Amino acid sequence: MRAQPAGIDGTPRQATTLPVTAAETSPDSPWPLHLLSEKLKAHIDRAPAAWVEGQVIELNRRSSMCYITLRDVDTEVSLSLSVYGSVMDRVSSPLERGSRVVARLKPDFWVKTGRLSMQTIDIRPVGIGDLLARIERLRQALAAEGLFAAARKKQLPLLPHRIGLITGRDSDAMKDVMRNAALRWPAVEFEVREVAVQGVSSVAQVTAALTELDAHPHVDVIIIARGGGALEDLLPFSDESLVRAVALAVTPVVSAIGHEADRPLLDEVADLRASTPTDAAKRVVPDVTEELGRIGQARSALERSIRMLVHRESESLANLRSRPSLAKPEGMIDVREADVERLRSRALRCMSAAVEREADSVRHLRERVRSLSPQKTLDRGYAVVQKADGHVVRTPADVRPGEGLRVRVAGGQFGAVSQEARTPEAPAPETHTQAGPP
Repeated sequence: MRAQPAGIDGTPRQATTLPVTAAETSPDSPWPLHLLSEKLKAHIDRAPAAWVEGQVIELNRRSSMCYITLRDVDTEVSLSLSVYGSVMDRVSSPLERGSRVVARLKPDFWVKTGRLSMQTIDIRPVGIGDLLARIERLRQALAAEGLFAAARKKQLPLLPHRIGLITGRDSDAMKDVMRNAALRWPAVEFEVREVAVQGVSSVAQVTAALTELDAHPHVDVIIIARGGGALEDLLPFSDESLVRAVALAVTPVVSAIGHEADRPLLDEVADLRASTPTDAAKRVVPDVTEELGRIGQARSALERSIRMLVHRESESLANLRSRPSLAKPEGMIDVREADVERLRSRALRCMSAAVEREADSVRHLRERVRSLSPQKTLDRGYAVVQKADGHVVRTPADVRPGEGLRVRVAGGQFGAVSQEARTPEAPAPETHTQAGPP
């Protein structure tokens, strides 16, 4: 607690109890300025020191103090550092603008002036070995996630009509890609996005251009191209956020960063890695001369195949025409006609023979029937005697003396009159018949 000083009008204020927290302050119960400063200092003093990484963009040394402006390596964020000369003297190699460093910072608040400063407890330059080690650790982590697997890489189109090109502003890489692509396929079109390919804004600009081209409906493939450079210049293309953005792209992405020896992480995640921008142009679009040559070869092979097919079929037709069935088709009918005539003659002979056999059989049967007929008996001299009622006389007892009879002989019949009958034991007297009309 502390007595309040006089008010604005000069009258002394009534001593009151100050609010404990900032949230409890009000226009009628404010904090004195020094209390806020003391609380800020107490709060900042409790903050632990932290290691940060950045790039030196300004360096000014004055006697025992050195003032450095450190900028983030990925975004436009900078911070002023205060470094004692004794700390700078421990640095293994002199720092200069553009150096990449890591520093252990402890915030310090000056109550008297209300100024916040970042006291540097330690500062160390980041060497090439450290950068390579970090990239390698990131490479292994992303590979373990499967971002570099060959199975997820997309096939490039055979003939892209429009190529998305992400490259530096008016860079040689852009000229190489467009010139070589046009030489190989003059009808190719480009959708160019010129961005920063090094520096703190390169990752954000390249990622934004990639997202825009990936959403473009007419872009068939995307090339990210940059000429060679130092390892520090190529670090944006090993940034994790850019690598993940390429992995998520739907359009095939070709990496053409640096030269053959440069291997940023973008090369690992891209669907195709080209050793140079010129190599990217050669691998993305076909050579029109080579394609025309292949078309000519294919046409020649097709013509040869057609000629061989026509020749083979012509020979087959000639062989078919030379067969007797086609050369003289009526021969088949003649053969069949001869067969029919032969069979007809055979059938006629068989039928005639059968008829003759049956005729002979009928004749024999007729002769047998005739030999057994009464007429034959009559022809041998026998006669049949019948009574007037037609009954055949078989014994002498069948007639009465003087009864009229009919006698049938081979030549006809005549009438007779019976006389006295005789028994079979007595010799039969001559029978006298009287001829009369039948």
